[in-house]
Amino acid sequence: MTMQPAQNGDTVKVHYNGKLRSGETFDSSQGREPLEFELGGGQVIKGFEDGVKGMQVGDKKTVEIPVEDAYGEKQEDRVIEFPKDQFPPDMNPEEGIQLMMSDGSGQQFPVTIVEVKESSVVLDANHPLAGQDLIFDIELIELKPASRIIMP
Repeated sequence: MTMQPAQNGDTVKVHYNGKLRSGETFDSSQGREPLEFELGGGQVIKGFEDGVKGMQVGDKKTVEIPVEDAYGEKQEDRVIEFPKDQFPPDMNPEEGIQLMMSDGSGQQFPVTIVEVKESSVVLDANHPLAGQDLIFDIELIELKPASRIIMP
């Protein structure tokens, strides 16, 4: 009996290694539990989902994900200048530090300090991987098919 290939609705477990075009690894499941998610559930970026669809358990493949199927282009309006006196007095803002901020509705989102000026700090709310093509080596470890009801 051959297994169905992975399709929307299935729960899959994959091991992966994510690299940038430069060859730098930005994320990997190496030494951790495999990543588990539902295909078509929007829990991972579109290009990653598309890459897993059609794989069989034990398959390995490399998927190149263009920026628009990854985290999108960097958006200039997500780079904001914030007055230094709005930071806690005991905090020393430095380039590269990641912080959590909340918007007017209390929604939390991560920002990265990209520049520290005399009286302000420049924050970038873009995803750290925005504007990048991504390359993933993916191995399908496990597949739990969705229960498919066959109508008579």
